[in-house]
Amino acid sequence: MTQKFRIEKDSMGEVKVPSFALYQAQTQRAVDNFHFSQHKMPVAFIQALAYVKQTAATTNAQLGLLEGDIAVAIEEAAQTIIDGHHTEHFPIDVFQTGSGTSSNMNANEVIATLASAKLGAPVNPNDHVNMGQSSNDVIPTAIQVSSALTIENSLLPALEHLISSLKSKRKQIGQNVKTGRTHLMDAMPITFDQELGGWQYQIEHAKQAIEHQLTAVKALAQGGTAVGTGINADPRFAAAFADNLTQATRCHFTASENFFFNLSSQDAIVALSGALKTAAVAILKISNDLRWMNSGPLAGLGEIELQGLQPGSSIMPGKVNPVIPEAAAMAAAQVIGNDTTITVAGQSGNFQLNVMLPVVAHNILESIELLSNSATALADKAIASFNVREDNLKQALDKNPILVTALNPVIGYLKAADIAKKAYAEGKAIIDVADRETDLGREVLERLLAPAKLTQGGLAE
Repeated sequence: MTQKFRIEKDSMGEVKVPSFALYQAQTQRAVDNFHFSQHKMPVAFIQALAYVKQTAATTNAQLGLLEGDIAVAIEEAAQTIIDGHHTEHFPIDVFQTGSGTSSNMNANEVIATLASAKLGAPVNPNDHVNMGQSSNDVIPTAIQVSSALTIENSLLPALEHLISSLKSKRKQIGQNVKTGRTHLMDAMPITFDQELGGWQYQIEHAKQAIEHQLTAVKALAQGGTAVGTGINADPRFAAAFADNLTQATRCHFTASENFFFNLSSQDAIVALSGALKTAAVAILKISNDLRWMNSGPLAGLGEIELQGLQPGSSIMPGKVNPVIPEAAAMAAAQVIGNDTTITVAGQSGNFQLNVMLPVVAHNILESIELLSNSATALADKAIASFNVREDNLKQALDKNPILVTALNPVIGYLKAADIAKKAYAEGKAIIDVADRETDLGREVLERLLAPAKLTQGGLAE
């Protein structure tokens, strides 16, 4: 089938554009120039661009700068993109011009085409849709808006769901005592309540750090225009824009106190990415703990049994693997890698503009998505559904020579170490060897070496 084209013009001349495309000449030039990957700009970013264009039209109309009927047509066109339509008309590669000018013009052109059709008269991508704006403030703003909205609507609820799942599991199984481990070696006993409580605090700490970073992310670049001076934008535009965007999104945004900061750096997003990395590290730790605790079922630790979700081998019948913790661990690793990319990109603020903005947008939004989905999957398909193998816990506790640590204040470290070594060598329970090697008596030893009591810390009594 032969592709049909139409001719579009821009400041550089004529360009052939597919006849079905809502975009125009500048987008087509970008499509022709950038063939670096299969990655297109994220949908959340495109929707944020549409919010920027919609809010700018509203604001410019309020300030008496844009005719009301044109503003309404732009607003309605942008809303269709916000609602998830027309994403196929945003075909530009992530690896494009560093300012994201191509993506800004892509949004301008698509919205202009849609608005022109609604209005029945020409709406210009630059003069109308891009009024009072520059790619240099639009793209940083879209990065910040998309990050803030996806965090508030997806990531924070997902982390809270994981926290809630951990709280419920602690109530369900918290009383069970297990062997603690340091260096992957047997250590003093702890309860499941204590272990899962540590996980819960990790997620809570990460969530608080993300929330803290949102304050800077919500202070927007819009109004700085080309270099941060606000050239070609009404002095009232920035504050009015932030107020209108807050009403449209129900997310509180403000105008930045320093547009030169927002245009020349991505420090707010770099800091946010660092907080996301912390959350990824927490999820990776929890995922690996679950894998170790589930290992076996015969030759591993076998402390818990994760829900069986799918066959684990194409050749070994009956094998079931910890697929959710493994997937979550890989997602966390990707987030950690994304943070490195964002860190490098953040260093590319050359004079008045950062020139790695599209890759920042791609990576920060991917990280938010991966963390949101990982937290939800861990909560629903790992934490909530695993069972405790109490028989294995008891067997390991009974033979754990490290329990002798509780006798240090009574018999001294060297004597306790001798008893532990003999228990290891003889394969006997520590209480039996201690009963033989000391004159404390069975009743006292049972009290001093009771695993549940040892989880409470303190000195031997």
